Amino acid sequence: LIHMLPAGSIIGILGGGQLGRMLAVPAAQLGYQVHIYAPDAESVASHVSAHHTRAAWDDEQRLAGFAAHCDVVTLEFENVPVDTIRFLSGHVAAPPRANALDVARDSLKEKSFVTGLGGRTAPYAAVPNRAALDEAIARIGTPAILKTNRMGYDGKGQFRLKTAADADAAWEAIGGQSAILEGFVSFDHEFSVIMVRGQDGEMRFWDSSVNVHEDGILATSTLPPPQLVVDQQLPARKMMAEIAEALDYIGVLTGEFFATPTGPVFNEMAPRVHNSGHWSIEGAVTSQFENHIR
Repeated sequence: LIHMLPAGSIIGILGGGQLGRMLAVPAAQLGYQVHIYAPDAESVASHVSAHHTRAAWDDEQRLAGFAAHCDVVTLEFENVPVDTIRFLSGHVAAPPRANALDVARDSLKEKSFVTGLGGRTAPYAAVPNRAALDEAIARIGTPAILKTNRMGYDGKGQFRLKTAADADAAWEAIGGQSAILEGFVSFDHEFSVIMVRGQDGEMRFWDSSVNVHEDGILATSTLPPPQLVVDQQLPARKMMAEIAEALDYIGVLTGEFFATPTGPVFNEMAPRVHNSGHWSIEGAVTSQFENHIR
């Protein structure tokens, strides 16, 4: 367990983007310093942080120095290499743990993990090679979406197949990488379940927003949600609670769901604070960012 950190303690954040910036502000308000670690030349999070290290994710010497300077380390996006988390975990407490990152970063592992817990997902099939894509199309049907197992987010690493004739173009579009084919789900709304789990296992949830994406990127999140989403919040929250318990997760965890006439369908999760929760800064007693720091 990470015990209560005294004022002035240093919280390390992996990643230097907007979510890191939004985590750094409540950290400072609670009396903590933040140390940003990211390889990028530009880091908006570093502008509001006490310390900043620009180094590669696999630079073990710099990572060790970063860990030695921090009392705890967390992350602001999930595309940090799992090996980086594993290395840091040998030097400093680093929630969320590598196992959560490993599941959330791989679409096939994520779907298998959730279905193993009894969750409901879109129909899917593993596509390790081109021949497997034809087999997956025959089983799942079209239309469907081919996604790379890793780094397929915000519309990247994805191709929509209208018919089986699109298979060659789809395989070429994703660079011939190991992938997953997902069947389409007929839904009325997309919504988020943003939750936080403490070290003692206590959980809290924010109200679910309805999300609209444009070109694969979140455009709007709206509250309050329509009645269909309100009715499906409880089973979706139950699913996310089971996921958090199974991963022994600490911090804010986000799940994205489809609201369908027959109940919520799990789409994907993010082991971090989420863009659809920006409203919580002004609209909740305690924002997702402050609660993740807490």
